[in-house]
Amino acid sequence: MTVRTRFAPSPTGYLHIGGARTALYAWLYARRHGGAFILRIEDTDRERSTAESVNAILEGLAWLGLEYDEGPFFQSRRRERYDDAVRRLLAEGKAYRCYCSRERLERLRAEQLARREKPRYDGHCRDLDLPAREGEPYVVRFKTPREGTVVVEDRIRGRVVFRNEELDDLVIARSDGMPTYHLSVVVDDLDMGITHVIRGDDHLNNTPRQIHILRALGAEPPVYAHVPMILGPDGARLSKRHGAVSVLQYRDEGYLPEALLNYLVRLGWSHGDREIFSLDEMIELFELEAVHKAPSTINPSKLLWLNQHYLKSLDPLHVAHHLSWHMGRAGLDPSQGPPLHEVVRAQRERTKTLKEMAEASHYFYREPEGYDEKAAAKHLRPEVLPALEALRGRLADLEPWTDEAIHEAVVATAEAQGLKLGKLAQPVRVAVTGGAVSPPINVTLRLLGRERTLARLDKAVAWLRASSQEGA
Repeated sequence: MTVRTRFAPSPTGYLHIGGARTALYAWLYARRHGGAFILRIEDTDRERSTAESVNAILEGLAWLGLEYDEGPFFQSRRRERYDDAVRRLLAEGKAYRCYCSRERLERLRAEQLARREKPRYDGHCRDLDLPAREGEPYVVRFKTPREGTVVVEDRIRGRVVFRNEELDDLVIARSDGMPTYHLSVVVDDLDMGITHVIRGDDHLNNTPRQIHILRALGAEPPVYAHVPMILGPDGARLSKRHGAVSVLQYRDEGYLPEALLNYLVRLGWSHGDREIFSLDEMIELFELEAVHKAPSTINPSKLLWLNQHYLKSLDPLHVAHHLSWHMGRAGLDPSQGPPLHEVVRAQRERTKTLKEMAEASHYFYREPEGYDEKAAAKHLRPEVLPALEALRGRLADLEPWTDEAIHEAVVATAEAQGLKLGKLAQPVRVAVTGGAVSPPINVTLRLLGRERTLARLDKAVAWLRASSQEGA
């Protein structure tokens, strides 16, 4: 049997991290077993489904690198197939037309609640075999078996038994003819040959109903695995009040996809005490039976730690690819300065996110608008003017323009001026970056290049002279 998994989001919003984790688990399981991963867009909710949400889902999966083998398939384009399934179930007596009014159903529900019973349809139209009546709306309900049980051998939760008497006759086609979720998802899984349904455990109660429909259509159900939910740090269900919940929001905040994938795979799955997993290692080791049954609690500090780990350990060229996007968002053109991967090398020990790295690197690509007031007051003082001029002279003819040569020039200038290294390095840093924080001064100057370094030193010298004259 070839393993076939699917990810089937509804395009009514962004791709949230709970959905991304489900997609990751389904993708890993398919890759682990040499199978196929299918993307299906469940867009039958025409009022809430939007093209923007579809794009957000596709963009989120692409950013994470979760490539699908087939799809995306859209349920909105499969209406004829669903209608065929409904007609078949009606013809075989496995479904029926229900003409019960909304008022009757609401009255029934109120009476059941008053008796402290579980609200459900009472089967009023079940055995009437009512035909279609022109001009009179009806829904189509599935004839759920009233006796026996449905057993779900869940690969995560174990055996779960449902009593058929607890299940009602669910609607499979609305009064406008549109199929409901239960009908469309079953037909899709059947037609697409899905062997393993990996989804959130909020769908667990839907599973016995869907198994009944599958069997009514002459198919055996797939293997089910229901993944527990993700909780916020306060133990409540994850929501916007806990911070970022959209995959693309994590991208915007400067996280690497490798960090988020590593974080998500461990948010409910484990392999010994290991915390760090490459994508290849996830594929090699992932199994559904190792997914925890209990809900997982999100831990933002752990994700930040993972992100810093990947900033430090991944190929700088790869990190630079993702950093480039953040540079653009910050209004910086990476072509107007040093190679971006060199900036990654210089900044990766000092920053925790790509957004932070971009913000900390603006002076490599854009002239500082001025000097940080506190930094200038402390370091750009009249007494450092001779040292800055002397260093400018050394750097003008320095060959080669390397970290080692620049370091030696700064050290030699400081010694000649009777200064400790830091007493010269900090004024130079403020002069060329506008602030008091940057990579080591020799690395900073090397990345800026000779021309920019000299120009900014000249500007600082002129600023100091003007300041001295004003204070005189």
